Order: sequence, then structure tokens, then C-alpha cells
Amino acid sequence: MDDCIFCKIVKSEIPSRKIYEDENILAFHDAAPQAPVHFLVIPKRHIRNIMELEQEDISLAGNLLNQAQKLAAELGCAEKGARFVINCKSDGGQTVDHLHIHVLGGRFLGWPPG
Repeated sequence: MDDCIFCKIVKSEIPSRKIYEDENILAFHDAAPQAPVHFLVIPKRHIRNIMELEQEDISLAGNLLNQAQKLAAELGCAEKGARFVINCKSDGGQTVDHLHIHVLGGRFLGWPPG
């Protein structure tokens, strides 16, 4: 998708602070962190949101979650935990139309958020 900011990050048209990359997944620090640890894990292929995942995306979805968990542990969240968030569409608070997992940690995160 030509105007998608995350697709531009995948293509290195927009710089990011990458923390992981393979052929299908990219993880990078959030540009406006809301916690000491705050990064995003995205599929490199443009998928608008979690509601658009298809049967053939099951493995990709699992790999996104698995990589998010591994990186959270590597960045110091294994002992006390972290919040893993997937916003979906406007009512769900999604602001970038590209599937992504926010991982936040390094401090207590109350509920409800905000």
C-alpha cells in the first residue's frame, strides 16, 4: 500500500529503530512511547487489521505473537510482564491501517488504560 506509514518503514523509506526483522516480520520501537518498553511488531505484508486475517495467515499471526513475546522478554519484561495490544478499526482505536501489535512494559499498566 503506497500511503501506509508501516509499509514505508518496511521498505526503509521512513527510518525506524528496528529491533527485529526476518522475511515476514518487522519489530521496531514506537516513535511516541507510552511506557519505558514500547515497540510494535508488524507483518511486512500489508494486512489492514486483525479482522482481515485469512486462514492462510494463521502461521503468520502465531509468529507475530511469538516474536512479540520473545522481544518483550529480551527487553526486560519477562519477570513483571507486559501488555500486548492489537487495536482494530476506528472503534478499537486503530490509527494506522496496518496490522500491528503494541508491546508495552517496564512499568505498571493499570486498567482501564488511560
